[in-house]
Amino acid sequence: MNDDRYARYDDGRYDDGLYDHDLYDDDLSDDDPSGEQDRGDEEFEAGMLEEELRQAAAVLDPVPAELQQIAVDAYALHDLDARVAELTFDSLVDALPVRGATDTPRMLTFRAGEVTVDVEVTAQGLMGQVLPPQPARIEILGGPRPCSALTADDLGRFTGDVPLSGPFALRLRTGGDVVVTEWLRA
Repeated sequence: MNDDRYARYDDGRYDDGLYDHDLYDDDLSDDDPSGEQDRGDEEFEAGMLEEELRQAAAVLDPVPAELQQIAVDAYALHDLDARVAELTFDSLVDALPVRGATDTPRMLTFRAGEVTVDVEVTAQGLMGQVLPPQPARIEILGGPRPCSALTADDLGRFTGDVPLSGPFALRLRTGGDVVVTEWLRA
């Protein structure tokens, strides 16, 4: 079947005045040579796909309540006035092992500017000292349990009989300063 309407000339034009690219116009970006419209469509489709995947994950593999609480507690540390105390000594990493010693306490030292916090962690809890010696309120942050509060005396000494398990950090309030230690695993 030969249809004369679609007779093609040597220059690619058909009898009805259309060219090949007019018949097969798959490129919708002729109006926008930068392709911005195509990228917008791709971003829209990717956003829809991401939302569908999020909904499927929420139904098929929900986030455990304990993990959500840990995330909320970690975000609560977001305090613009708090200084982060870096871990400068950890006996698990820096100390030499002693032969025959079992159940030795873990010694930690944190530093933020002029403030130093020495902490000894045992199976029964922790004790430590804030240097330079000063009174402080210390919160033990960790896991889904509520934080425990300790008070350092005038010499900066504090003790707590709460055994640590899992990740933990300390938040110290000394006068107007707030210092938060790095998170560690007990």
